[in-house]
Amino acid sequence: MPRNEPVRFNRVRRKVYFYQYRFDQLRPFGRKGWGVKPICYHWDDLTAEAYRTYVPGHGGLQEKVMISVSVPGTKKIIDRLFFFDDIDLGEVHWSIARAYMNDGPSALPRFVHPPRDWNDFPNPGPWENATHRNPFDRLAPKVKWPPEMDLESRTAGTAEHLP
Repeated sequence: MPRNEPVRFNRVRRKVYFYQYRFDQLRPFGRKGWGVKPICYHWDDLTAEAYRTYVPGHGGLQEKVMISVSVPGTKKIIDRLFFFDDIDLGEVHWSIARAYMNDGPSALPRFVHPPRDWNDFPNPGPWENATHRNPFDRLAPKVKWPPEMDLESRTAGTAEHLP
């Protein structure tokens, strides 16, 4: 399992790049459905969905914000990607992403307390001085984008590559 699952937004290309970790809940000891899957989708095909479910017993109320990917021009969902595990914070992060993709960097809010390391886990909660929430995260492999996707997600591209 990677340390985190970053998302890259390329405003010029109108694409969003996900470093998604897949796992198979039906076969937890199998290797077939597990692993990292870097994928790319067009910004116009993405929608945020919020879920709130009650899990009986000790599960309690669970919230989740997912990004759904639809077929262009239809409402048929082809993929769902995990975005956030809190509806309120997920709404804030989604509105920041929308502001950036629609209006550019000038629309982003000024961060009052920027993190020491932008690649670290966000919102550590009660462990303010902790580097990671889980000590086993230090053993997890670092994020490594495929070279072609890494270059595409960081550059604006030439006129022939732009939509």
